[in-house]
Amino acid sequence: MTLQRIRRFTLIISMLLFPITIWYFSPYLIIMAAFNHIINGSFIVFTLMFLFGMFFGRLWCGFFCPTGCMGECFAQFSPKPPKQGWRNYIKYGIWLVWISGIIVCHVLGKGGYTVQPFFMTDHGISISSIYNYVIYYGIVILFLIPAIVHGKRANCHYICWMAPFMIFGGKVGHFLHLPQLKIKSEKSKCTGCGMCEKKCPMSLNVKSLAECGEIKTAECILCGECVSACKNKVLKYKMGR
Repeated sequence: MTLQRIRRFTLIISMLLFPITIWYFSPYLIIMAAFNHIINGSFIVFTLMFLFGMFFGRLWCGFFCPTGCMGECFAQFSPKPPKQGWRNYIKYGIWLVWISGIIVCHVLGKGGYTVQPFFMTDHGISISSIYNYVIYYGIVILFLIPAIVHGKRANCHYICWMAPFMIFGGKVGHFLHLPQLKIKSEKSKCTGCGMCEKKCPMSLNVKSLAECGEIKTAECILCGECVSACKNKVLKYKMGR
């Protein structure tokens, strides 16, 4: 089984499990829990994303994110590349306001702290009531509309509240000189065929990015599509400082 088949398999599994796991990625439940001084499942998951990002950047987005899988599926309706530039910074503004709200809720909350990973779930299952599917399909629509209007994985570029955890984790890991997973390039081998850019689910200008010897951008999800597409082995994974 090739790397990309494995990647698509794990993405599909994560999407199928999304009705079970959705509350663990909830930006709302973490605020509810903060008022009650509860360390809930999403608090734990977002913390783990930050720690994961210190070593593996946004690899989660490329291999395990259920909404990322939705983005790639929805790309069948609108495969155009989304406009980027300043739009990529929208998610940081959303994240900053949201994190500030969580901090305020913890300050204003009452009682001693408790750890409840299954907070607001039914024995760990998120969607246990038929009424909760309204929220579930609301989130699906939230990811569907931008994908149709702006292009493939537009949500990952513009509004994802999870991506900054891994991006900032990666920056902290770089600052601490931790070994990190990267995509390196050997520019001398490149023939300019453009397959790397054609296959990139994030619509990145891979050829230009690779000219410096490494893909350096917060928008890279380390999915390896460019690595697999390159017949001349210009691009490759490397773990190092």
